[in-house]
Formats: sequence, C-alpha cells, structure tokens
Amino acid sequence: MEKSLVKTPLRKLRRRGTKRSCRLKQKLKLTWKSIKIQVRSHLPGAFLSTKKRLTHVKSRNQEQELAQVARKICKISNDSTSSLAFLLQLPKYSATDFLDRGDLMTPAASPRENISKMWRELHGSKNWENILDPLHPWLRREITKYGEFVESVYDSLDFDPLSEFCGSCRYNRNKLFEELGLTRHGYKVTKYIYAMSHVDVPQWFLSSSLGETWSKDSNWMGFVAVSGDRESLRIGRRDIVVAWRGTVTPTEWFMDLRTSKEPFDCESEHGKRVVKVQSGFFSIYNSKSELARYNKESASEQTMEEVKRLVKFFKERGEEVSLTITGHSLGGALALMNAYEAARDVPELSGNVSVISFGAPRVGNLAFKERLNSLGVKVLRVVNKQDIVPKLPGIVFNKVLNKLNPITSKLNWVYRHVGTQLKLDVFSSPYVKRDSDLAGSHNLEVYLHVLDGFHRKKSGFRVNARRDVASVNKSTDMLLDHLRIPECWYQVAHKGLILNKQTGRWVKPVRAPEDIPSPLSTGPKPIYSS
Repeated sequence: MEKSLVKTPLRKLRRRGTKRSCRLKQKLKLTWKSIKIQVRSHLPGAFLSTKKRLTHVKSRNQEQELAQVARKICKISNDSTSSLAFLLQLPKYSATDFLDRGDLMTPAASPRENISKMWRELHGSKNWENILDPLHPWLRREITKYGEFVESVYDSLDFDPLSEFCGSCRYNRNKLFEELGLTRHGYKVTKYIYAMSHVDVPQWFLSSSLGETWSKDSNWMGFVAVSGDRESLRIGRRDIVVAWRGTVTPTEWFMDLRTSKEPFDCESEHGKRVVKVQSGFFSIYNSKSELARYNKESASEQTMEEVKRLVKFFKERGEEVSLTITGHSLGGALALMNAYEAARDVPELSGNVSVISFGAPRVGNLAFKERLNSLGVKVLRVVNKQDIVPKLPGIVFNKVLNKLNPITSKLNWVYRHVGTQLKLDVFSSPYVKRDSDLAGSHNLEVYLHVLDGFHRKKSGFRVNARRDVASVNKSTDMLLDHLRIPECWYQVAHKGLILNKQTGRWVKPVRAPEDIPSPLSTGPKPIYSS
C-alpha cells in the first residue's frame, strides 16, 4: 500500500511531463526532422549529399517562422540545439558555387519590372516613406542601378602611376558601358566630367609618376548619361544621370580634411544665413583655369551645360524629364552641390531632382540643408553603420553637439546631413569576415552587396539576394576565406602589359586614338539620338 502511494505521484508527474512536451511540439509546429529539412534547404550544394541545386525558402514568412522556432528551441535547451543555431547562420554559398557552369548558373540580377506608375515615389516625391522598411524590391533595383553607374567610374579609371594616362578613363564615352557590361541598363553616356582643385585636398588627385602625362591639373571624375527609349518607357520618364566618383585611396584621408567652409551661393541668403560648404569639396567642384587643357570650365560648368542641353532637347519633345545625381564618398558631396545648382538654375526640373549617395560625408551648414529642402531636392543617403566617412567632417565636434541638440539645432556653422537615411549593417551579410578591416565598409561594392541583402532592419540577410558575391573582393579582402575568392582581384590583365607575339616581349600597349583623353570631349556634343 505504501509502495502504491509512493509510485502514484511519480506516474502522474511523468504523464504531465509527457503531455507538456507534446503540447510544446504542437505549439512549435515543427519537429526536429522538419527543422533539419528546412536547414538543409539553406545549405549550398557542397553540403548536400544529393548535390542538387541550391533551394531557398519558399516565402519570407517561412524563413521568419524558421528563425523564430530556432530561437525558441535554443532558449529551451542550449546543449542539444547549439549545432542547429550554428547551421542556421551558415552562408548559402561555398567555393563550388563560384565555378563556371555556363547557362546553368543562377543569374546575378533579378528581372526588372515596369515601374512607370510608381516612378515618382521611387524617385523620392514622398521622401521614400513606407518603401524603405521594408525596402521595396523596385527601389532596391533602382538604387543598385545608380550605384553601378558610380562603380563603373572606378572600374574604368586608370590609376596606374606608371601610365601616362593616370587619372583618366581607359575608354571613350561611346563604349564605356559596353566594356563594363552595363548596356543592360539602357543608358548612353553623353559627356565626361573633369575636375581640378586650387586648394590642397589630401589624396583625391591621381597623377602619373612619369614626366609626360595627359594632364598635370585635371582628373576624370564622372559622366552625364541619359536613358534610351526602351528604358524611359519602363521607368516612366526620360532620366538624366550624373555619376560622380570618390577617391581610390583609403578613407583615412577624410580625417585630415579641413573643416573650413566657403560660401557656396553668394546670391542667396537663407533666413539671413549664408549658404556654405566644405572648402575642399567646393574647390574640386568649382575650380578652373585658362591654362588647364581639361578644366577651362569647372566641373560645375561642364555638368550644368550638359544637363541644360539635354533638358531643353527632351522638354521640347514633350517628355517628362528627371535628374538623378549619384555619387560615392567624395562623389556624394559633389552630387549634393550639383543637385543644388540644377534645382536652382533649371526650373523645368522642378520637383524632379534627386540624389542617391553612398557613404557620403557631411557637406554644408544648416543654411545649405534648408536651401536644398526649399528647392525641392530629394536626397537618399545609403550609409553603412561601420563606415566612418558619413560621420565626417567634424566627427567629434558634431557628436558632442548632437547631444546638445535642443541648444545647437539652429547653429549655422555646424555641418549638417541632408535628406533621408537608409542605414545598413555590413555584418548582416553571412559572407563577410567578422574580423574585417572596417575601412572596407566604405567600399562601394560592399555597399551594393549589403544593399542587395537588406530587407528590413529587424530581419537578416535576404536568402534570395542575387547580386554577385564575388564583387565584394574586387578591391577588398572581406569575404570569408572558405569561398576562395582572391582579395583585390579586379585589375587590368597582366597589370597592363601585353605580349608582342612577333618579338616575344611583354610591352606596354599603345592606347587606341579614340580612347586618348581629348579636351574636345568637354565641348558641345551632338544632340542625343536614341
């Protein structure tokens, strides 16, 4: 009798425990077997015994449900589920995914939809409200497109100090996009932009170490392009693009940047406050000299002349015209000044001027910000959390003043950011080393990679991100080692040397005549014909 009294409570406890575990399984709606199946669908071909194609979660809801379930399980038992948590964090690619399999490989770009009915919202008419978090897929593709235009300037820039054309573009404007595989975007370059500076701006200027050089004063900084008929039909208007490059040197040069400002718009005082911008940016944008072959006109004058010409031509044809100015780093600063002038001096573009910048520094004072807003310029700043450049100039000074915002918000001499911010996190990518050099977070290809994987702030890297991961290491060493992508792999074949088959010697090639920079390229161009 005593034995039965002792055993009965234990049996009941066991039954209760069994019922609780059953309820827990029902509540989670996923057994260990089904969780493992879901995890296996995230793994690359190298991890699958069947060696079938990489498959993805069928929907975003499934992915979020899986992650939520994993978190709950990890809270219940740390010992038995640590391996599962590790598997969920594994990247989807391995070294085998970068082997060339021809047409069987997944395309690196998603198909592009017709966005003509929504182009104004995508261009910032409502300051990108409700389409940044979560990020609208159409907006992601448009931002990426403009980022690739800026990247094309870096990719085609001759930065070899042993070249007499160092600081110029390696191709003429008529074949730039063809050489870089960007004809799919449907734009045509109409003009190259050259810049010089009368003040010392650290490390922005590239020059040849040889005695003879194409220019001792100027550097190629970007281009003006315009959408063709087919692309214009898809995006709902004729889009003029101005793309500005930044520096090709490490980001530390921004730390040495002078914080002095120059009046930018002497004719305009906004609320009795003079519009001012950082002196180095102002000098690069506005410097010119009668003695310079490529900068008898400043970068500002070259750009505005071409923009006005294109706007006039397409407006006379009765078309809707927009201006999208894009830039990275220093180029983002130049893009803001360019947008200011375009909105002020080209009334036909009223309400249709937008800036999309990547890793851009602060540019001007409070009056500059307020004047840009009053001109109707829409600005989208794409920023990596780990990138220091958007915090400059005046990183320490501005940080202290931000804490005193109620007092300092009206101070005109403090540097101000303009527009709407899209904040990204480099380490949200499962392909990036966690011990990466943070200087790489300023790299434009890293920006475009993280942008491609961004869905919303509280979600992880998109499982269906399609942009080529190998591009991250074009000029960095940020990818995980097991992917076996060489660091800084993007360079001219054989570092610019070619084999002369007749003599058997390796020699420097002579540039084709049409690819040699010409001062005439800064002059008037024939009217664009699509």
